[in-house]
Amino acid sequence: MNQALKNLKHSAIDWRMVLMTAVLVLTTVVFNVLSEGIFFSAENLYNIAQQTAVVGILATVMVLIIVARHIDLSVGSVMGFVGVLIAFLMYTLDWSWPSACLAGLAASILVAMYQGALTAYVGVPSFVVTLGGLMSFRGAAYLVADGKTQPLSDPFFLTLGGGFNGGIGTSASWVVGGLISLCIVLSMFAKRRSKQRYDVPTNSLGLDLLLAMIPIVLVLGFVAVMNAYQIPGKDDAQGIPIPVLIWGAVALLMAFIVHRTRFGRYVFAMGGNPDAAALVGIPVKRVTMMLFVLLAVLTTIAAIVAISRLNAGTNSLGNNQELLVIAATVIGGTALAGGSGTILGSVLGALIMQCIDSGMLLLDVSIGTRYVIIGQVLIAAVVFDVAYRKWTGDVL
Repeated sequence: MNQALKNLKHSAIDWRMVLMTAVLVLTTVVFNVLSEGIFFSAENLYNIAQQTAVVGILATVMVLIIVARHIDLSVGSVMGFVGVLIAFLMYTLDWSWPSACLAGLAASILVAMYQGALTAYVGVPSFVVTLGGLMSFRGAAYLVADGKTQPLSDPFFLTLGGGFNGGIGTSASWVVGGLISLCIVLSMFAKRRSKQRYDVPTNSLGLDLLLAMIPIVLVLGFVAVMNAYQIPGKDDAQGIPIPVLIWGAVALLMAFIVHRTRFGRYVFAMGGNPDAAALVGIPVKRVTMMLFVLLAVLTTIAAIVAISRLNAGTNSLGNNQELLVIAATVIGGTALAGGSGTILGSVLGALIMQCIDSGMLLLDVSIGTRYVIIGQVLIAAVVFDVAYRKWTGDVL
């Protein structure tokens, strides 16, 4: 029995991801039953997909921030500040949307360099720096437009939020689904060849193909659901929302950074042991600055998606967003102590958080109760993380 448990712990299967997937499925099924089938409607799933994109984009980079033993509590406020700034430049000053977005990116990078320098070079804990930023940049969001909502009307810009014309259509969606499925199969064969090259034991071809079919079925099922939703008064179905494509592109980019670049290896080395990382020549301070700048870029992207979805820049944009982002990251398996985390985990965590929030909205749960539940879900995720690491012997 003990040997079987030992083999289970150290098997090639990521049991944390399996469990998170099971939690996601169970959550959706429970809310679908309680909402009498409304949760699984094409309209609701379409809305969940596009609503999750903002949290999902930020969670992919928050993984690296926390892995490196830092935290950013100001991410929601900075997103609000940047979003209102972009909307203000477009509506009040009549800037084109590309110019306004570049200005917003510049402002976000300046904020990141300020907070990153205090953390990396002055030595102020990121918790303290970004806690101050949470307050300061929420105030800056009010000051930019003098507290006034900035409506947006540029047709192309609004498609980025997944609204009336914010889907890519049925044909393009099936093409995207087919390409992703092909990439999954090619990736499976590439991993098999890599293992065979180094004489690493591999599964049978049939088993690997069966395992590859699981994500393929999920992808094609997602495409089918998105293609089933049609806005009343519109001739064509929506297809995959553009915010989801942006989120997917960001997740793939972050996964590439984590697994294929020196920067990604440095971040995990810093999280494992910052002192040892510095002793072996890793430029810890510079990598920390780069992390904050990367966060700034994705915060700007998230702000663009958020204001285009709302059709306006509002002072409340990003309120409590840091809670959802950090919760999604932790639920996805990123250790608050640093050193470990995955991009796929952040995707699952964001979906779980959004499904819980959307499910409670469908059941007409009050906002106070929703925050209580979301907070307890975060605590439960941390408790599970501690228990899981003790069980596997991976104690940081």
